[in-house]
Amino acid sequence: MILLTLANGTPVVAKRVFGPSFALPLDGGLTFFDGRPLFGPSKTIRGIVFSILVTALGAPLLGLDWSVGAIAAAAAMAGDLCSSFVKRRLNFPPSSQALGLDQLPESLLPLLACRAALALTAVDIALGVGLFFVGELILSWVLYRAHLRDEPY
Repeated sequence: MILLTLANGTPVVAKRVFGPSFALPLDGGLTFFDGRPLFGPSKTIRGIVFSILVTALGAPLLGLDWSVGAIAAAAAMAGDLCSSFVKRRLNFPPSSQALGLDQLPESLLPLLACRAALALTAVDIALGVGLFFVGELILSWVLYRAHLRDEPY
């Protein structure tokens, strides 16, 4: 759960720390054939790079190999990009909330990617996704109240 929190929370903190600096959109402003952005301006190279770096550096502090942290973060960011892609297709504005779509891919994909390294069972993964779902909603609200997030979700 700590790796998931690091992976998914680091881009939010990086945005607060760096503001608009280094905030290059991952999709470069490209649009899909439907005319909508691939991911949107809030998905940045900075967020992905910092997520992978911080999570890889945090993993050894938990007694895990740095590569487990890097894999968890890369998978979490892939899940986040998948949900952003779907939200753009559904015409949701950037940074809007889509309950479930915002939490499931960015928790399920890293848990599946780290399944062998962490000896996770199907029950462990299901519990992890459930805990992340609830914890992310609570933590997002706390970060919003602490002025680290722009929206309470």
